[in-house]
Amino acid sequence: MTQISSKRSSTALDTVAEVLRPGDEDYPESAAVLFADGTPDLVVRPRDADGVAAALRHAADAGMAVTVRSGGHSMAGLSTNTNGMIIDTRRINGVRLLDPVSGRVRVGAGATWGAVAAALRPHGLGLTAGDTKQVGVGGLTLGGGIGWMVRRHGLAIDSLAAVQLVTADGRLIGADAVEHADLFWALRGGGGNFGVAVGFDFIAQPIRSVHFGTISYHADDLPELIAGWRDLMRAADERLTTTLSFMPAMPGHPAGVTLTCCYAGSNHDEAEQALRPFRALATVTSDDIRTMPYAEVLEDAGPLPPGLRMEVRNTFFDTLTDANITAIHELFTAGGAALSLRSLGGAVSRISGNATAFAHRDAEAMVAAAFLIPDAAPPGLLDQALHRWSQVSALGSGAYVGFLGSADPAAVAAAYPPDTHRRLAEVKRRYDPTNVFHRTHNILPA
Repeated sequence: MTQISSKRSSTALDTVAEVLRPGDEDYPESAAVLFADGTPDLVVRPRDADGVAAALRHAADAGMAVTVRSGGHSMAGLSTNTNGMIIDTRRINGVRLLDPVSGRVRVGAGATWGAVAAALRPHGLGLTAGDTKQVGVGGLTLGGGIGWMVRRHGLAIDSLAAVQLVTADGRLIGADAVEHADLFWALRGGGGNFGVAVGFDFIAQPIRSVHFGTISYHADDLPELIAGWRDLMRAADERLTTTLSFMPAMPGHPAGVTLTCCYAGSNHDEAEQALRPFRALATVTSDDIRTMPYAEVLEDAGPLPPGLRMEVRNTFFDTLTDANITAIHELFTAGGAALSLRSLGGAVSRISGNATAFAHRDAEAMVAAAFLIPDAAPPGLLDQALHRWSQVSALGSGAYVGFLGSADPAAVAAAYPPDTHRRLAEVKRRYDPTNVFHRTHNILPA
């Protein structure tokens, strides 16, 4: 472990943040996250931007590498480490409505999306973001933010008006369309490469209730089902966002096909009209879609079963062709992978591909694969799974860093179009030239 430079420096840090060290009662919980275990030298939980700046100074003085955490759900395990410092922003978690008329709301980077939804609900407002309550605002937003109103209101970054960020040298700056506009561009999809985001100003959307739930199918012909879903989504009301999921058989659970639907509107007849053709795609075995408050859409994230780890990969399809569908079907029938197809288009596609660092605006769908790997798996099992995935990813384009389970430089570079990656590297050079924030899906400074 890294040697802490001085007792005086450590004591000063204790005055502006909660500091956890190996041996402290709460240290084990603070070191582990959903997708990885860690043994950091320090876990620092600042209360504000000054505390973040103090933590960065301490890390620089002590020669400690820095990991930044908001909710701790990095699928590549980037929310913890085996040495150095974790700056955990969970104490910077306020949700404050700044302007009820415009819907402008300021959200701390360490808030969870469940807390945001609950805070906005009394005002009849909501933000499209994520699938689960415990996911942190910071990490999801910086990656782009694909949520349940993505076709209606775009990505989370499409509702973003400004970011408050502490730079590597400890400055607090505000980035928006006018001030630090190049940084604001990069923060919308470029991940945590450029500093410690401490606050986000969003423009929330008026939303009270949605029609939400799942339709489960018995389907003998999966390619036909996927093609039917694709064709229906091409013509669907953009208030409807859906995800088609395929779960492999597991002990106690048979294989299953489900369509999760969110219709962002309260009119029952319009929702039923939008959903009706999807209920005719295949034999329906269950249907629990109902009207509910938007704030109740997000689910609880459960831990992985003991003895298993999950490797996640994803890619975008500009057009979901029959060849793509065949590759997806072959991957699923080979076993060992849970797959999901998330519908895009609508509001996402109305923004230029170079307007933000999230460049995959023309994609029709995103496919994600989750491989469950036993801890006692024989050598080569993961390599075999990823080889099978490569038959799908070769037909796609780029990746969503929010679901990217690898931090390999080649995988990160491939996630962005070349022009986007070059521009991100230039912004990185200006704001983090020494690559302090390298424990990320890392963009090297140009």
